[in-house]
Amino acid sequence: MGGSHVSTDLSATARALVAPGKGILAADESGGTIEKRFKSIGVSSTEEHRRDYREMLFTTEGAAEFISGVILFDETIRQRGAAGTPLIDALTSQSIIPGIKVDTGAKPLAGAPGETVTEGLDGLRDRLGEYRELGARFAKWRAVITIGDGIPSSYCIAANAHALGRYAALCQEVGLVPIVEPEVMMDGDHTIERCFDATAATLEAVYAELFAQRVDLEGTLLKPNMVLSGSDCPRQAGVEEVADVTLRCFRATVPVAVPGIVFLSGGQSDAVATAHLDAMNRRGPHPWELSFSYGRALQAPALRAWGGDPANVAAGKAAFLHRARCNGAARFGRYDPAMEKELVAG
Repeated sequence: MGGSHVSTDLSATARALVAPGKGILAADESGGTIEKRFKSIGVSSTEEHRRDYREMLFTTEGAAEFISGVILFDETIRQRGAAGTPLIDALTSQSIIPGIKVDTGAKPLAGAPGETVTEGLDGLRDRLGEYRELGARFAKWRAVITIGDGIPSSYCIAANAHALGRYAALCQEVGLVPIVEPEVMMDGDHTIERCFDATAATLEAVYAELFAQRVDLEGTLLKPNMVLSGSDCPRQAGVEEVADVTLRCFRATVPVAVPGIVFLSGGQSDAVATAHLDAMNRRGPHPWELSFSYGRALQAPALRAWGGDPANVAAGKAAFLHRARCNGAARFGRYDPAMEKELVAG
């Protein structure tokens, strides 16, 4: 009986994360990634700067209308804001659900040149228990699948799918909703057709493992790439084609028991990621909620507006709220590129 009770809680949390009009802010950049982002605005990546930046995002008034949850990094879930309040409280006080990134990164896969497998399973059960105590209600694990000459190999896909299944089962055991993130990278000169094939093969393997490892799909979310042309492909698929091909791929591979698909933005510009999500939702209804779990595509304008200067916090919050609002509109298929000019006018 206990199992079904946990399952109900997990499924309620999963559904809350993809509530209509809402999506997830990914603020779980690793040390190296946030350092690169800060470098682009000439700010050093100190613990204090990272805290100030994330506190600015988390305390943006009105963001909770469009943001259902935030994925945190280990440092952030333990941090206190400038006034001494735990940053996690800044979220829960607005009914935003805190989550946590739990993998330890993609490392070279033995015997598979150019491919990686995500590590972090050792000791994961204990870490998940601690994060649950700290207030996390969902977790995230990212697998990286690269398209190249002769890759992805079925070996790489299988190794990453197996790890995602292990992670998801451990999450549900402690009462955390696992976000399963198999990212087929857009780097390369491959066509949208090759991306379709690699994404479909990856998703088929992932769901076979989740099923084999007794994961309750109703208490999970999928965080995938959209099916896109490679960033260096001479023929770039347009917004409508991306929406059609992505939906065709997911209809063939993602079980309807999954409550929602929260797309990653993965290298797309903020406006393009929003336009793609909008086009997919215009083609609804779908068997799952189609939402977002964006990092850079929600944060880039806010980061530039803030620039590390406390005097610019209001401008940073306005830029973040604007992107959240645009993506909230895309959830209903009501986004209009004209909305991009509203912040400038405001």
